Amino acid sequence: MKAKIIITPKKAVLDPQGKTVQSALDHMGYKGVTGVHVGKYIEIDLVAGTDKAAATKALNDAAHKFLSNPVIEDYRLEIVD
Repeated sequence: MKAKIIITPKKAVLDPQGKTVQSALDHMGYKGVTGVHVGKYIEIDLVAGTDKAAATKALNDAAHKFLSNPVIEDYRLEIVD
């Protein structure tokens, strides 16, 4: 089993990395890009047979308390077999 956590800046938060990437894409000729958000991707391997509900609860807690900054970031958790 594998957990995937994607962390991105909240829409209302200034994202200087995203603006830099957006500007670079424009300068390279990629027109029509209206926004870029740079975030983090975390992949966690879980022991086979792990209870999915318990893992979801524990990883949501970890993502909220440790892996992300809930003041300025949103996260999405997905657990796949």
